[in-house]
Amino acid sequence: MKNALSWLAILAGMLLIFTVALVVRPRRLKAANSPPTQVKIDNFTFGPDTLTVPTNRTVTWVNQDDIPHTVASNDGLFRSKALDTEQSYSFTFTKPGTYAYYCTIHPKMVGKVVVQ
Repeated sequence: MKNALSWLAILAGMLLIFTVALVVRPRRLKAANSPPTQVKIDNFTFGPDTLTVPTNRTVTWVNQDDIPHTVASNDGLFRSKALDTEQSYSFTFTKPGTYAYYCTIHPKMVGKVVVQ
């Protein structure tokens, strides 16, 4: 009887480990396959011009152009200082919605972040 209970405990432990592995692994794969959270500023454009991210995701804009640019939301929610070449600005989006933004130095440069 004692051996049967020991084997039952071992099997229950193995089942628990297997179940945890099934739950944790998809989360790791999902994180590895997450959409990009970086917007490249280059040649007077934001790329991609529309970025879709989940709630509570931080987006980083990186200036790879030879001249300064800014990132400013149309609704005043976020605004960077002038970014020189290779400088970056980050903002964390905590609420779902569509956030349009532009460069205050070059207003024809526009983009948007869609938060789901």
